[in-house]
Amino acid sequence: MTRTKIGISIQGTSIYLDDRTVVLSEAIAKKWKIPTNQTITLRFGSVKQDIKVITASIKNSLRVNPALASKLGLHQGSKLCLHYRQSSNTLSIGPLIGVMVSRVYAGSSDRPFGAITAFCKEMTAACEKFGAFVCFFPPGEMRGTAQSVSAYSYANGAWSKKTFPIPNVIYNRLTSRKYENLKHVQQFLSEVKSRYGTEVFNEKYLDKTEVFEALRKDNSLHGYLPESYLFKNYQMLKSMSSRHPVLFLKPITGSLGKGIIRIRREAGDTYTCHFTNLGGVRKQSFPTLTSAFQALSGKLKTQRYQLQQGLDLITSAGRPVDFRALVQKGPLGQWSITSIVGRIAGTQHFVSNLARGGTLSTVPNALAKSSLSAKSRVLVSGRLRKASLDIAKGIEAQIPNHFGELGIDLAVDNHGKVWLLEVNSKPSKDDNTQLNVERKIRPSVKQLVQYSRFLAKF
Repeated sequence: MTRTKIGISIQGTSIYLDDRTVVLSEAIAKKWKIPTNQTITLRFGSVKQDIKVITASIKNSLRVNPALASKLGLHQGSKLCLHYRQSSNTLSIGPLIGVMVSRVYAGSSDRPFGAITAFCKEMTAACEKFGAFVCFFPPGEMRGTAQSVSAYSYANGAWSKKTFPIPNVIYNRLTSRKYENLKHVQQFLSEVKSRYGTEVFNEKYLDKTEVFEALRKDNSLHGYLPESYLFKNYQMLKSMSSRHPVLFLKPITGSLGKGIIRIRREAGDTYTCHFTNLGGVRKQSFPTLTSAFQALSGKLKTQRYQLQQGLDLITSAGRPVDFRALVQKGPLGQWSITSIVGRIAGTQHFVSNLARGGTLSTVPNALAKSSLSAKSRVLVSGRLRKASLDIAKGIEAQIPNHFGELGIDLAVDNHGKVWLLEVNSKPSKDDNTQLNVERKIRPSVKQLVQYSRFLAKF
């Protein structure tokens, strides 16, 4: 696609410039065959305004009057993409990207979005690089009948709150199911999609049962799926235990390894349960599976759990290893792998989450410390990549929601076989996820902006 980037210049009213007239670089007007001195439509986000274009020998610039800039939500110095469509007589600038954030700390001018503030700044820098504008807004700013949104943007070293049109694209970074399911949030998303054609991606949280049931529909993915069911009763536990020496019970809406229970069948048909908590792992032994179930029954009634086959995973110095693949859509709207990292469980833990003392490693280093042969390690690296893409495409095919990035947790057993652990539709963007010390824009953030630009057809 031909793409032109322009700088927005807001200038006071003059004999040439009023709220219905803009001044555009002569070369750009000629390149896009934009008619001058006649009425066309200028669009930014959801807002449209009839204007006339006059040209001047200025370089890659669009000059607008302050009143028009205010109406459209344009900012001085913004670098945006531009295109003109003759069929609709519309000059579009943008895209305008909105990011839904869980909360705003109004008293904190340096970190208004808490742990994801650095990511939001990085997103702003990526938008400047690729010719887009991004604003951030919490659930309290969403209205079902909204024609605009009050949102935060970052410029000249400071955050400010202004009114913007409804964005071309919205990226859902709400990290709470409670916020996501609020009635007015759902109404807002439904309204902007139907009324303005806004593209919304990473629309919802995925729970563990939903993922496994969806992927089970695709025969080609069965090889990645450990035996796994929504837990229902003791009979199911007994049946699974007869087939697998280790079982996991995972809260279906859990994250960060919280609340996971491991049940191991020991010699003599006794059972050991391990429970994750912030301090480490609590261990409890039971003479029978029935007594273990009775001890767990209180927990199992408070929330829903996924019952999953335990796997004989590769280890590093005796600690379990798994892998997190970040799979994203990019400039052409296709799935690609942005990164895969190894995660080594912390001492005394059987889950690898960083919040539980786990450490990150490159894939080659994580595999090198395992018992796999050199030949197997090479094969496993390729299998991890193939599984990541297969599973992302499977999610897209089987779950009727729009996702632009997925965190896919994979495991490798001692035979070199790759297994799916879970899929996360809200991969972490916190300040502690190894932000580049040199403040460069990470590939994952570039992908988000380029995919947004693709969705907005810029």
